Amino acid sequence: MERPEPAAGIEVVRCGPLATVQDRGRPGFGSMGVGRSGAADAGAAALANRLVGNAEHAAVLELTLGGATLVFRAATLVAVTGAPCPLDRDGRAEAPNAPFTVPAGGRLTIGAPEVGLRGYVAVRGGVAVPPVLGSRATDVLAGLGPDALSPGTVLPVGTDHDGPPPAVEVAPVPALESGDLEVRVVPGPRADWFTPDALDTLRRGRYVVTADSNRVGLRLDGPALARARDGELPSEGMVAGAIQVPPSGQPVLFLADHPVTGGYPVIGVVHTRDLGILAQARPGQAVTFRVVQRAAAR
Repeated sequence: MERPEPAAGIEVVRCGPLATVQDRGRPGFGSMGVGRSGAADAGAAALANRLVGNAEHAAVLELTLGGATLVFRAATLVAVTGAPCPLDRDGRAEAPNAPFTVPAGGRLTIGAPEVGLRGYVAVRGGVAVPPVLGSRATDVLAGLGPDALSPGTVLPVGTDHDGPPPAVEVAPVPALESGDLEVRVVPGPRADWFTPDALDTLRRGRYVVTADSNRVGLRLDGPALARARDGELPSEGMVAGAIQVPPSGQPVLFLADHPVTGGYPVIGVVHTRDLGILAQARPGQAVTFRVVQRAAAR
């Protein structure tokens, strides 16, 4: 009598400061007060899915500063992208940005990255936790989606693959910056709430990511952005990349789990393609802004 194949699943033995399940998020619910959420570094998450032949919407694991150990109950094709971490599969080193198979009962240990902040683990078929409002993403601000991972969590593996995995050994990716990060920012929509010199201050300034930063946003420390008007705005919609400025003048730059509305003026919005750069910014790392107009951003 043949033994049945073991059910696919991943047991979390150890995880770092914050490990969550993420996908492309839940767009379209802003009017209900629900933000999109999803992978902070969407490009790295998408690459991980492509490397194992998953559908674009398949859920992955997002690891902050690595530090995870996973045990696989069935043989599983895996890829790890984002912040480059040392990978150990049952005593054998594996390369990031490349697919490899972990056998049934195998253990994958993911170390801490030397540069960058967030890594992504894709498994063939995707992580099949129950969706909430059409998404498996964990929104740490709204409390939607699955809980953050903890030792003992067992994650089911689904069937969200899309044809065979690509025939690739290692995907070429640009190296992450360990020094200052430069991103593009489009002025507005409330640039008129600031003094004429404020945008120039933002452009010339060097802003350090503080330890109070997370998936909601980066709190930045640098030259204060002076307002021309006092008071607060009525609450209005916010998007990822918005640079909101409270009365202190120290900007807050929203990331994946940002609030849907806010009452502080937004001096500018970071280009969507540069959000992945900010998702990998560590506390203590500095950010500079290149101000571009809307036509140039497009």
